Amino acid sequence: MASNKAEVSKIQWEDKFSVDVPELDEFQKTLFDKFNALIDMEKQELDAKTVTNMVSEINDCSKMFFSTEEKILKRQKYPDLESHSRAHRQFIKHAIALRREMAEDVSSHSIDAVLELRDWLVEHIETRDVLYVPFLRINRYINSTKKKN
Repeated sequence: MASNKAEVSKIQWEDKFSVDVPELDEFQKTLFDKFNALIDMEKQELDAKTVTNMVSEINDCSKMFFSTEEKILKRQKYPDLESHSRAHRQFIKHAIALRREMAEDVSSHSIDAVLELRDWLVEHIETRDVLYVPFLRINRYINSTKKKN
């Protein structure tokens, strides 16, 4: 992967990304770590197979993350689930295309494609995932109140 930028910044997970579901927060942390590892690989100019394997790991992890998130939201009858799931499918489609393109010719790709995918994920967490947090909290409260009565 060729880079146009002298120094590409990594992303660190912070509490502001939390969706108040530990399992989902762990997926986020793992994905951030994998994107950071991919950035490190770009700096080291590793072979195409190593880089495409990391992109595959990102694909697999994001599929598990989105699937788990969607199951939780479905169980709680989140009203915007369909739109949310559609956004997930777009990410997966882009990640698969990135992996395919890198497998064909990793040297033709700049880190920009990786950063675009990573930035999409961060923006999704900050703008879309945060919308369901109050919904899940309210449902947790209602369910805990029902159990007490």
